[in-house]
Amino acid sequence: MPLHRPAAAVALAAASLVLAGCSALGGAGGAPTPTSAPGTALDDLAVGDCIASEDQRPTTPTVPVVDCSLEHDNEAYASITVPGDQFPGPDAITAQAQTACSEAFAEFAGIAYDASALDYAYYFPTEGSWAAGDRRILCLIVDPGVRVTGTLEGAGR
Repeated sequence: MPLHRPAAAVALAAASLVLAGCSALGGAGGAPTPTSAPGTALDDLAVGDCIASEDQRPTTPTVPVVDCSLEHDNEAYASITVPGDQFPGPDAITAQAQTACSEAFAEFAGIAYDASALDYAYYFPTEGSWAAGDRRILCLIVDPGVRVTGTLEGAGR
């Protein structure tokens, strides 16, 4: 399940992540799931999780989830299930992720994406992970170049 940031010139270090079998977790409002383990598997990430990814290696199958009251780089704000039995292709998945994450962004951040100083990124299924049952796009809100303390929900900027 790769990570993609639509508005950034360079994707996060995790851009080459591929993980089979990520499951869809449903809509917004999930409770954070901080962990003291080395990382949380991508398929275990939930809406409400905050990720401290600054030290993340490009091919790691896990990400460091922290309590949102601690400094972090991303916050999962929406989970979208891609319908269908056949993998729609990388271009269709990317387009669907950009549309869905942009729409969910406004509801979460309290401002339209195009008017915001904030950005978003997303994990999405690959052909390999699709074959293993992965149908989830997970949207992450980002304050470019800044580590965040607390949630960006309702930030309005």
